[in-house]
Amino acid sequence: MSAIDDLPPLREVIRHYALSARKSLGQNFLLDLNLTARIARAAGPLEDATVVEIGPGPGGLTRALLALGARHVIAVERDQRAVPALEEISRRYPGRLEIVCADAQHFDPRPLLGATRAKIVANLPYNIATALLIDWLSIEPWPPWYDMMVLMFQREVAERIVARENDEAYGRLGVLANWRAETKILFDISPAAFVPQPKVTSSVVRLVPRLAPEACDRRALEQVAAAAFGQRRKMLRQSLKSLAVDPARLATAAHVDLTRRAETIPVGGFVAMARELTDIRSTG
Repeated sequence: MSAIDDLPPLREVIRHYALSARKSLGQNFLLDLNLTARIARAAGPLEDATVVEIGPGPGGLTRALLALGARHVIAVERDQRAVPALEEISRRYPGRLEIVCADAQHFDPRPLLGATRAKIVANLPYNIATALLIDWLSIEPWPPWYDMMVLMFQREVAERIVARENDEAYGRLGVLANWRAETKILFDISPAAFVPQPKVTSSVVRLVPRLAPEACDRRALEQVAAAAFGQRRKMLRQSLKSLAVDPARLATAAHVDLTRRAETIPVGGFVAMARELTDIRSTG
């Protein structure tokens, strides 16, 4: 019996269903049910919540979410080998676990949610984690179909997500993430907690969508950030030239000097430049 329910320990589940982790799928299984419960609690309260979980694998986090009261868990798993283990969990928690065999990068949960807003809680596969996050932060219209994300990333990626101006890790991802969400690293997880052990520390990050981010066109914001950070060691007067508009107009709109570099500009400055870029293009 495990620490959170009467199902078998995860190592036993992995042996029984021959669930060796596959590098091609970015799999690293988290076997400590105390840690999976800690991740689940970070998304709480879970009572009456609908949760979308990506890459459940043998189901350690799935079990924690259900044991802690999630009303409905939609588990999106690409690896067909994991389905029998997840079906065993479904029998333990009848009517509360929905297993979807799909590639998370091409899966839209909204038809399953109806008018319900969900939480996204996941130990994301490393190889698609950043791409998935950007997709979720780029949803239109905003606010999105989720009201919270609690996600695990490599520590380096987590630092980029929460970074603000003058942080070494600040870049395009930090601009997008902190424009549309409140971000925070909650805790780290040692490589020793995983099978197989990754070479890096992992971090659990919470992102709560801002219901009304500063107004601007998302694509323009991404273009300005890409230009500025694409030549991050150069001053704005040089890096913004790739946008084919006068860099001075963008800098003036953001009340910043053209001699500054991208990493010193707050999110609000990028938003102001994006608005000005949109205005310039709309007036020809």
